[in-house]
Parts: sequence; structure tokens; C-alpha cells
Amino acid sequence: MTVITIPKKLAQKGDLVLIPRGEYEEFLRLKKQKSFFKLDKDLQESLRQVARGETFGAFSSVKELKKSLEG
Repeated sequence: MTVITIPKKLAQKGDLVLIPRGEYEEFLRLKKQKSFFKLDKDLQESLRQVARGETFGAFSSVKELKKSLEG
């Protein structure tokens, strides 16, 4: 069994995060992609719009959707 010592300084401040290596490598890969951050910004804006009630729908048909988009 491997034993590690975590300094109290890190543990108390909440500066320590443990995740599996595969997930960390996937995060690093996504971090390099600009689209990852753009998606995050777009998602945040969408959530703000929903909170402000700036949404419309749901539609029971494509015809209803088209009518709504036309004004």
C-alpha cells in the first residue's frame, strides 16, 4: 500500500484536488481547445437568458416553430 502525506496547509485551504490521471489528461486536452471555453461561455449566457425568462417554446410541430420564428 502506498502512503502519501498531505501538508495540512494544502488540505485546510482547499487547494488540493485529487482526480484519476485519465480525467486529468482529458481536462488538459480539452483546456487546449478554444471551443471548450467558448461552449462554456455560450452555456453560461444561455443559462442567464433562461433565468431572465428570455426563452420561447416548446413546440409541438415544426410548423409551430416556423410560425414563431417568422414573428
